[in-house]
Amino acid sequence: MRRFIILILIFFVFFTGSDLFGIARGYYGQLYINTGLQDSIKENQVLYNGRLWRNIYYLVQDDQFLFSKEFLPGSLSVRGKTFTNIPLKYDLFADEILTPVDPGGILQLNKEMVDSFSISFQNKTYQFIKLQDDSLKGSQRYFNVLYKGRTGLYLKYTKKIGKLAVEGKYDKFYQLIRICFVKDNIVYTIRRKSDLLKVLIEDKALIKSFIKKNKLDITEKNPESFIPVIRYYDSLNQ
Repeated sequence: MRRFIILILIFFVFFTGSDLFGIARGYYGQLYINTGLQDSIKENQVLYNGRLWRNIYYLVQDDQFLFSKEFLPGSLSVRGKTFTNIPLKYDLFADEILTPVDPGGILQLNKEMVDSFSISFQNKTYQFIKLQDDSLKGSQRYFNVLYKGRTGLYLKYTKKIGKLAVEGKYDKFYQLIRICFVKDNIVYTIRRKSDLLKVLIEDKALIKSFIKKNKLDITEKNPESFIPVIRYYDSLNQ
């Protein structure tokens, strides 16, 4: 009798393509929640595409996520289709987006399919897109959009691991933020006004006059302080 039951289970798993946890596996390694609703299967295949995630850094103090280790309200654009009210976590160490799947699993979304995403935290929404980061030999990474016109201003959040950073015994995550200016599809790291003027050398005199006239205080501590200057530069080159 036991052998007969085992044979039935094997037959069910093999021919339905489902595992015993309710997550169905589609073609090309896609994962999606098996809701049992025919109309939503194609949509789930697009959204829930990736691989199951597990935390291999649980011994490192603090965490690798942006803002919170809890899932935050978010939205996603996947191959041109927008999904709202999706719980998300942004793993800064791996530069990957995570979302929960039943029962109790976490899915690392396929970055090649994700166009953009947003996360809401403390009454503010942060929008992210993918950009080519030359320093990483052509790989694409997620950047927070501060301004986007003919040029663009972005923040790149990352987390690193400080070895034995706590009492000389424990590793610890620490966060870095890089201000990036994009012109002609090239990403420039800027820290101060002089860095931006070097990139915009052709209009340097006009920009310096604009900054002085408007008494602008441009500082790395306030990345958004660069926006009026960049917007002005874009207006000169329409």
